[in-house]
Amino acid sequence: MQRVVIKLSGSIFKQPFDLNYIKILCDSFVSLLNEGIQPIIVSGGGEVARNYINVLRAFGVDETTLDEIGISVSRLNAKIIIGALGSFAYPLVPSSMDELSLALNLGKIVVLGGLYPGHSTNATAALVAEKSRATLFVNATDVDGVYTADPKIDKDAKKYDQIDTKTLFNLVTSSPIIAGSYDLFDPLAIKIIERSNIRTRIVLCTPQNILNAIKGSKVGTEIVIK
Repeated sequence: MQRVVIKLSGSIFKQPFDLNYIKILCDSFVSLLNEGIQPIIVSGGGEVARNYINVLRAFGVDETTLDEIGISVSRLNAKIIIGALGSFAYPLVPSSMDELSLALNLGKIVVLGGLYPGHSTNATAALVAEKSRATLFVNATDVDGVYTADPKIDKDAKKYDQIDTKTLFNLVTSSPIIAGSYDLFDPLAIKIIERSNIRTRIVLCTPQNILNAIKGSKVGTEIVIK
């Protein structure tokens, strides 16, 4: 069975939850499974994770512990997706690569959150794509691709239809890497997709964009290995 990894933006778990949107999203994952494509979903932590992280950081808690908080919240978010998928999903959230491998063998949709402190869920998704030998990694985020600058701040920012890993690396390393700050991609994720030549596309997190990316449409930004 062909496998694809989909990193879900934590923005879809913003409270109050949009149950209808989550259902439509999960229906699209089921449609892939019915077509012989096994989706592996990695849930981000989103606003809830950042809220916890910011409170604990204010009390001087170390960054490793803050990463662990983010991982815990991302796994709770994964439980929401599993609940919405029902019998189509593997019922547990894998907490290691060994558990992931066992889950994949059952042929169901597998949903997980973060795995290791110091790894964003983007890096986790890249590792999962590598481990599962996925044919595609779709990073479904809260912007419609990679821009020359933050499009939410800079109105003159231009979107890349295609970007090589070297240019992307230079873009993402211009910002500090701390717990709760991984919005788009991060250096570790880039290095993982480089070493295993993983096809990757960054898209706005909507069911149709995700399906279009998986079915070969030129949506969002394609990352080219360089």
